[in-house]
Amino acid sequence: MAARGSSRLLLDTLEELLAELPSRLRGSRERLSEGAVSALRGLADELSLVTRDDLDELELRVAQLEHRLRLLEDGPRDLPPAA
Repeated sequence: MAARGSSRLLLDTLEELLAELPSRLRGSRERLSEGAVSALRGLADELSLVTRDDLDELELRVAQLEHRLRLLEDGPRDLPPAA
């Protein structure tokens, strides 16, 4: 039971640190060494975290798919009816 409590505390602490990480990094990117940035990227990869670029690319792809779906749902407008 004590092991569960300490592991939950560890998970809570880790979640809190990860939640604070973006705000801490925004103002201090210039101060971080390449090694630190590389280590953070490695950690993000290991934890399967999504990068901002990945999220932006996915949002663009979803928007394109939604647009294409709307075009298909609306059907052709400029074509005359088939005889």
